[in-house]
Amino acid sequence: MIKKRIWLLTGEPATGKSTALSRILFEVKSAGFTVGGVLTREMRSHGEREGFRLVDISSEESEVLAQTKGVVGPRIGKYRVNLNALSTLATKALEHAKASSDLIACDEVGPMELLSAEFRNAVRSSIIQTKKPSICVVHKRFEDPIIEELRASEESIETEVTYENRDQLPIELAKDIIQLLSTNESRGS
Repeated sequence: MIKKRIWLLTGEPATGKSTALSRILFEVKSAGFTVGGVLTREMRSHGEREGFRLVDISSEESEVLAQTKGVVGPRIGKYRVNLNALSTLATKALEHAKASSDLIACDEVGPMELLSAEFRNAVRSSIIQTKKPSICVVHKRFEDPIIEELRASEESIETEVTYENRDQLPIELAKDIIQLLSTNESRGS
């Protein structure tokens, strides 16, 4: 029997995927395990979303990922993507998590993030090619070889975050992740 070690969260925009991920990470940390990787946070001004920040979970260092103004880079919708932040901060956060965390988190593996070859390589080496437990938010409809590789893995399980399940789902998934981490710890892995 293949053990699941990669949890993929997906869902429609604004259903609470990143919030669910944050709740899961809080529960895992509260159980005494270390979490590393990268989170994406909205940047708002006067109630309007004007961009996104990348945050290294371990160091809390952050950089602008994408913004409507002031960023030079490729355009996705109304945003310009900061490829430098992906190739440095995000890549470093994932590599550090691979080396020193019990659980790797990546929010999000989507169209903006996958513009960076370095980020793609970091996702592949830190999440797909290791045996370390990981949790990722993946874009629901975006087709990309990295996302397909994550979904096709016998070690992954994909769960859709909906308005109906977004409160209970993080509790259930955190319980499963903590159980796996506790089992790994007792085996000395």
